[in-house]
Amino acid sequence: MNRIRVILSVTAFLLAILLGTGTVVLLRGAHAAVPQDSTSERVIAPRKPYSGFSMEVVVSGRPLTEYNSRGRTYVEAIDGAEYELRVRNSSPDRVAVALSVDGLNTIDARHTSASNASKWVIEPYQTITISGWQMSSERARRFYFTNERDSYGAKLGQTANLGVISAVFFRERRRVSTVTPPPYRGDKDSEQSMRAEEAPSAKSKGSSAGRDYRSAQPVPDDDYAATGIGRSVQHDVRWVNMDLESNAAAEVTVRYEYYSALLRLGVVPRPREPYPLYRREDSRGFSPEP
Repeated sequence: MNRIRVILSVTAFLLAILLGTGTVVLLRGAHAAVPQDSTSERVIAPRKPYSGFSMEVVVSGRPLTEYNSRGRTYVEAIDGAEYELRVRNSSPDRVAVALSVDGLNTIDARHTSASNASKWVIEPYQTITISGWQMSSERARRFYFTNERDSYGAKLGQTANLGVISAVFFRERRRVSTVTPPPYRGDKDSEQSMRAEEAPSAKSKGSSAGRDYRSAQPVPDDDYAATGIGRSVQHDVRWVNMDLESNAAAEVTVRYEYYSALLRLGVVPRPREPYPLYRREDSRGFSPEP
């Protein structure tokens, strides 16, 4: 039986409108979560196979254009722009979502399997918007596009999975009962996610990096996109308990790169203008004869 501990977030996108509460659920450890206005116990009816899950990368309130290429979905990273993840559950089931950015869980910055990860919980037919790394039960730090050297992953010495955002959905299994929420371990800087406050920058590690596990990580590169840990924002959460199916119902993965990298990968077409090389390829010695 797969049990997971969860948190409810006050910044739910549609949950506040439809349920009269502003809480979203996350899962971690050996328990799961329920919304604050749920009854003490309810039974989930058997479900039919259904795929109704999606995730969008949103900048300034608008989802980034998606490109399907090489068997993957890509979006263009905009250097310095803050972004949010809009996750939808269009199914009739309550689900828990393991959500990672650059291979790091958005709740506790751990790198684990999806089944063992902390998770956000979404009610049936609801949408949540996650705007940053959860740092405590009250605060989060915004996502923003930056280079690999400035990324949160580089600060934690975890650079093997930069440039990918992944959401793995698990359906609620049977019965849900409310519990007294356990304390959020990030409140006292005990979560791995808080290490970014103290971690040295990639530029300051020098040769000492070769003496620990980080030496096996890819060397960060300024030419490629990654996600930084940005400004602090209010984002209240609480823990709940929820019983989940052991197998994932769906997975949505998005790769992001700067425009120059998308060109080299052949994901976006090469423009005729104002791309300098193609402008120069059209150069001629003389004008065409009349």
